[in-house]
Amino acid sequence: MTHLPEPVQVVQLPDGTYAYIRNLPAQDAPQQIVQHVHQAPPDRTVQRIALGSGVGAGAVAAGVYFGPLLVGVLTAIAANIAILAFLVVVLAWGVVTVVKSVGGTDGQAAAKSLSKSRRR
Repeated sequence: MTHLPEPVQVVQLPDGTYAYIRNLPAQDAPQQIVQHVHQAPPDRTVQRIALGSGVGAGAVAAGVYFGPLLVGVLTAIAANIAILAFLVVVLAWGVVTVVKSVGGTDGQAAAKSLSKSRRR
């Protein structure tokens, strides 16, 4: 087997363009077709706009790196605040319930004044 390229013939088509035609020997076996399937590249629209407006490549790289990082950090902060708010509500409800049940008339009055102050 030689590693020389296959013979190629250049022909002119009726519209004036040129095309290359390979002179292949006749074969009885079906021709093998190799198809390469590639994953689509990520969308870089924001980076293209940034580079087009004169922003340097360093700023674009920082946006690519820190953009998802910032989203992750803000999500974590929001989750922490939600958990803390839930704990405050549960603890306040627990304190009011304990004061009502243990404190007698003074506890009920304190719980009543606390609930009135929360309504305002």
